[in-house]
Amino acid sequence: MKQLILSFLFSIILPGLSLPVAHAQDMQRVRQVIDTLTSSYMHGRGYIFEGDTKATDYIQSTFHTTGLKPVNNSNSYHQNFALPVNRVVSTPYLKVDGTKLAPGLNFVAQAGSPSAQGTAKVLQLDTLIFSDNIAASKFFSQDFSRKALVYRQQDVERLSQLPEPYQLLLQKAKVQVMLQQGLLTTVARQQNDVPVLEVLEDVWPSKAKKITYNIQADFAPAYKTQNIIAVAKGNVVPDSFIVFSAHYDHLGGQGKGVYFPGANDNASGTAMLLELAEYYSQPEHQPKYSIVFMAFAAEEAGLVGSSYYVQHPLFPLSQIKFLINLDLLGTGDKGMMVVNGTVYPEQFNLLRQLNEKHQYLPQIRSRGKAANSDHYPFSERGVPAFFFYTLGGTAAYHNILDRPEQLPLTKFPEVFKLIIDFADELQ
Repeated sequence: MKQLILSFLFSIILPGLSLPVAHAQDMQRVRQVIDTLTSSYMHGRGYIFEGDTKATDYIQSTFHTTGLKPVNNSNSYHQNFALPVNRVVSTPYLKVDGTKLAPGLNFVAQAGSPSAQGTAKVLQLDTLIFSDNIAASKFFSQDFSRKALVYRQQDVERLSQLPEPYQLLLQKAKVQVMLQQGLLTTVARQQNDVPVLEVLEDVWPSKAKKITYNIQADFAPAYKTQNIIAVAKGNVVPDSFIVFSAHYDHLGGQGKGVYFPGANDNASGTAMLLELAEYYSQPEHQPKYSIVFMAFAAEEAGLVGSSYYVQHPLFPLSQIKFLINLDLLGTGDKGMMVVNGTVYPEQFNLLRQLNEKHQYLPQIRSRGKAANSDHYPFSERGVPAFFFYTLGGTAAYHNILDRPEQLPLTKFPEVFKLIIDFADELQ
C-alpha cells in the first residue's frame, strides 16, 4: 500500500512525469526519470529538505513497480546508515562594494563553511609572500581579524606550504574569498573554522574594497540516509551475482534559492540503473545469475554508501562475479571510459570485442585503478569491477549548470545495449 501511495504522490507532485513502466527501453522514459531526479522537488538529492529521502522513495517505488524484490527476502529495499555532513541551510548572500552577486551562479559558500555574517574590508593576497621574505613579513604583520582575505584558487597549494605561523594567521581572517575560473562545489563531512566564499574570478571587481556576506550552516554529526537495493533472481545459478550500481545522491543545495540538479552526475547513471532493472524484471529476460541493483547514497561525501555496503554486505562479496558501476553516462559522442580496464584485461577485451561487433560506440578506452566512484570499495575487497563513464558532450560538473536540458544522452541507448550484451557474456 505504501508503494502505491508513493507512486500516486509522485504523479501529483511532478506533473507530466511518471515512474518507468514495463516495456522496452525508450528515451522518453529515460528523460522523464532524469527530469524527476533533477527536479527542484528533490533539491539536488542531498542533505537539506529531505532531497535524498525523496530520491530513495522514488527509486524504491520504481523497484516495486517493476516487480523486483528486496535482497534475502527482506521486507525493505533500504540499507540504513548515518554520516556526518555540513549543510548550508540558507541561501548565501554576498555583496561586493554595493553590488549583489547571484548565489549559485556567481558564487557559492564552500561546503565546509560555518555560519558567519557581517561586513569586512577586502585584503587581497600579496603573492610576493611566496618569494620575498620582506614582503611576507610585512603582509603577515597586519590584523586579519576584520578582513576578508581574497586569493585565487591556484594559490591554495602554495598557501598550504607556508610556515605554520603564517598559516595560523591566515585562519584568523573574518572570512575568506577564493576566486575561481569556474564554480565547482562538493559535500563536506566536517565544519571548518573559517567561512569561505567561492567566487567566479571574472565577476570579482579588481579593486574591491568591502564585502557584506551571510552564510547559515548546520553541522549534522549523524545524518541518516540509505542505500536502496533490489534483486532479480537468477533461474540457473541464483547464488552467483552480477551487480549494477549507481549513486543517486548529488550535492543537494544551499538554502531554498540554490540547488545542484546533478543531471549527468548522476541522474544519468541512476536512470541507466532503473532501465536495467526494468529490463531484467521481464520474464523473457530473467537472468541465469541473480542480478542485484544497488543505488548508493553519499557517494559525493566520499563513497560513504558503497563503503558501508562492503562492510555490511547482504550476501558474501565472494559471490559477486562482476560489478558494473554506472556514473556520468549522459554523453558518449567520444565513446566510453572503463576504469579498471587495465586491471581486468580479459573482461575489457570482451567488452571491446562486443562493441566492435555491434559498433555501439566510437571507442572504448581503459584506465587503471581510481578511487573516483562506487566501484572502488568493492574492487579493494577483491570484487571484479568496472566503472563506466561516457566521454564528450558536456562540461557541466558539480555546479548549477548540470541540468537535464543540457544533457545530450548521445549514446545512452547504445551503452544500454552494450551493458546487456556484456552481462549476458559474463553469465
